[in-house]
Amino acid sequence: MTYDVIIVGGGHNGLVAAAYLARSGRRVLVLERREIVGGAAVSERPFGPDFLVTSLSYVVSLLPPDMVADLRLAEHGYHVYPQGPYFAPRRDGRHLHLLADPGRRHAEIAKFSKADADAYERWEAWLGALGAKVGPLLDAIPPKLGSKRPGDLLAQAGLLAKVRGMDTRAVFDLTRLFTASVADLVEHRFASDAMRGLLSVSGVIGTWGGPRSAGTAFVTLHHHLDQTGGQAAAWGFPRGGMGAVTAAMAASARAFGAEIRTNASVARIDVRGGRVTGVTLDSGEQIAAATVITTAHPKISFLDLVDRAELPADFIDDIEAWQTRSGTVKVNFAVDRLPVFTSHPDFDPDVHGGTIVLSESLDDVETAFQEAAAGRAATLPFADVCIPSVFDPTLAPEGKHVVSMFTQYVPHTWAAEPHTAELDAYADRLVARMEAVAPGFTGSILGRQVIGPHQMQTEYGLVGGNIFHGELTPGQMFHCRPAAGYADLRTPIRGLYQAGSATHGGGGVTGIPGRNVVRQVLHDTKSGARR
Repeated sequence: MTYDVIIVGGGHNGLVAAAYLARSGRRVLVLERREIVGGAAVSERPFGPDFLVTSLSYVVSLLPPDMVADLRLAEHGYHVYPQGPYFAPRRDGRHLHLLADPGRRHAEIAKFSKADADAYERWEAWLGALGAKVGPLLDAIPPKLGSKRPGDLLAQAGLLAKVRGMDTRAVFDLTRLFTASVADLVEHRFASDAMRGLLSVSGVIGTWGGPRSAGTAFVTLHHHLDQTGGQAAAWGFPRGGMGAVTAAMAASARAFGAEIRTNASVARIDVRGGRVTGVTLDSGEQIAAATVITTAHPKISFLDLVDRAELPADFIDDIEAWQTRSGTVKVNFAVDRLPVFTSHPDFDPDVHGGTIVLSESLDDVETAFQEAAAGRAATLPFADVCIPSVFDPTLAPEGKHVVSMFTQYVPHTWAAEPHTAELDAYADRLVARMEAVAPGFTGSILGRQVIGPHQMQTEYGLVGGNIFHGELTPGQMFHCRPAAGYADLRTPIRGLYQAGSATHGGGGVTGIPGRNVVRQVLHDTKSGARR
């Protein structure tokens, strides 16, 4: 059977691309290796039928509202509960709470430092203004910087038009953000360990680097990007877990006419005469298509699925050099009651429904990274903790809950082996850290799931365990993502495109690479027809 487009990988970007292409009238086939679609955005039942857990990706971020409307995701069950504010309990019995109300938030920060309370309002305004300038670039297909071809020069001019509204200060600040560490930002502006510890986490989450590593400042900006012209990206918990988001995307793609096959592992992307001809499955089945889009990790796509003889040597070098390390461990719990925090013992949706941050100082986070860089799992892991069942009763029986902990660091080399015993010991230290601020948490645990870099790599296709398919460093951003001259979602093979999280706009469940690759495919198809 012949299709117009085959999409390799049924994660969120592949499903978004399938829906848009099918909506445009193309005959589309999505091939997913696992038994379910969703990639790293899946809901599973590791604790039996009563609990539904978001295994890896745990929060919706930067998913454009117009995409939700275009694909009619709400009609297919998409619903998001807004995420509450940051709450950082401390072992000395105090807490830092960044409430939405400016007056109350100022008073909370002032408990640690009046100067920090004043500085935080300036911090938010500064990052918000920069996020509003950078956010629209997420939807831009990076031009081939340095190319002298007329079409590429036109695309470069278009990029300049997008940023020409920036003044000297904005350009200066953005240049520093792309190269500085998050420690450079927060240590200059804040004095208290409480504020430095909390704010440092947003710069290193999912990243192989500590708060003093160059480039982590941009990851902080990522949390303030504004694509809508006046409001930073909304972050929240989807009803039914993250798997409900990708289930809605799959339902949308099917409604528009796309076909989705699970348990369909691609063994090879077929190429003849420099042009893609389709794919061959592990079963030996060959499926033809003039266009193939791969959303798999670039090391899988181009070093495993494509014959290297079909690719230029410098392109192969770029992919082999692509950095995709991680020290992330995801730990999920089923519990029989909500945690009770010493510093805030009463139930509060602004506490239990927000992000609970286990990080008391920037130095603690940096020490944790340095331990992992030296080959040892962190003695004192930090964690972003969420309890989505506070809002969503579909995740757990009444009175019981699911607790998600996104944690760091373990050595990135652990991606090569399971390290089961070491991961269990690491998770024990994480539980002890939670117990120190919420006594009784240990006794509430009904089940525990620990997902380390090796499982992320082998089961979910995240090479190195990196949730972004590649580190967010200055040398791996925008036109450098993931290879020189191919950040425009094309590849050296005609008809073969890429749209995974390693492309520009990736990182987080945004769907932006999936939508952008459709723009490129349709543009090239029309250009080819004209020629």
